[in-house]
Amino acid sequence: MALLRALRGATWRFPGQLARQSSRSARPGERPGGEELSRLLLDDLAPAPRPTGGRELLFGLSPCLLALRAARRRVARLLLQAGRSGMRGERAELLREAEARDIPVLWPRRQKLDALCRHQVHQGVCMEVSPLRPRPWTEAGEARPGDDPQQLWLVLERLQDPRNFGAVLRSAHFLGVDQVITSRRNSCPLTPVVSKASAGAMEVMDIFFTDDLDGFLQAKARQGWLVAGTVGCPGPEISGSSEIPITSCLEFLWDQPTLLVLGNEGSGLSPEVQASCQLLLTILPGRQLPPGLESLNVSVAAGILLHSICSQRKGFPEDGKRGKHLRDPQEPSATAEGPRLPQHPGLSSGSERERQDGG
Repeated sequence: MALLRALRGATWRFPGQLARQSSRSARPGERPGGEELSRLLLDDLAPAPRPTGGRELLFGLSPCLLALRAARRRVARLLLQAGRSGMRGERAELLREAEARDIPVLWPRRQKLDALCRHQVHQGVCMEVSPLRPRPWTEAGEARPGDDPQQLWLVLERLQDPRNFGAVLRSAHFLGVDQVITSRRNSCPLTPVVSKASAGAMEVMDIFFTDDLDGFLQAKARQGWLVAGTVGCPGPEISGSSEIPITSCLEFLWDQPTLLVLGNEGSGLSPEVQASCQLLLTILPGRQLPPGLESLNVSVAAGILLHSICSQRKGFPEDGKRGKHLRDPQEPSATAEGPRLPQHPGLSSGSERERQDGG
């Protein structure tokens, strides 16, 4: 009811302003203390004013546009910031799509959108939508190892930070991961914060879950899949105690269907899941590291590991051919009207739109 009260009296179909100021701004010092992960969980997983009927508030240009294109959510209404200039490009497409599907459009002012989104970066665009849920992994389809030796599934155990989760999904989608499987217990749900952090990739990906991650990994291993876990920089205590071979991701040869398993931000893989792995991959540092810096953020590590593996896939440029794409210094540079590489809408990194709108 909070969102309905906040939006009551808004002007429909043309710019206007909300009649009443019903949402308070966050007070200084309101963020709870404690460890960093606890702060993230309290801030990001607690939903913003939740609409009735189990709906939630999706925010950001790319998440909203890709959600409309994917048509996997029920959309109750679209909120576009009143008075914002530049109703062109993707914003104009968003409005056309909403009008074509008879989705009500409201035009609140920025202060109202800020309050509704709890001051997340909404880029002047929000949608009231039904939630997305991961599906049981049994619906992922049976991919046999003999079908394609270069299949890659990403398995996430107890990933809890929504921004990490979203960044991992964005990298997985960009680099061509075939399926994403999450453990259902103690894992971050598919929230609007995850969608925004993924730049909308969450809206177009199929994400599955399992209640028995150990059993899932063991079953896939019996089918001929390689189960590759991940660990931080292997110090003597890890290398000496692990009975599972540890190898650098740069030395890994991808010659069979593989499950890449990433663990929790703080504790990594649980002992039970690690025991189900046949191989452990690691990223070696480029210098001697002091205590406390022996590992990378999980989303950064995911990007490095996935690129290291996926670059072996047929279709990636071979090392010997990459030089042909370098421009000769004597040749004139391409103009702004010249040819450009195609970009997936909403998933390009560092685009002009994101720089203008605050990413």
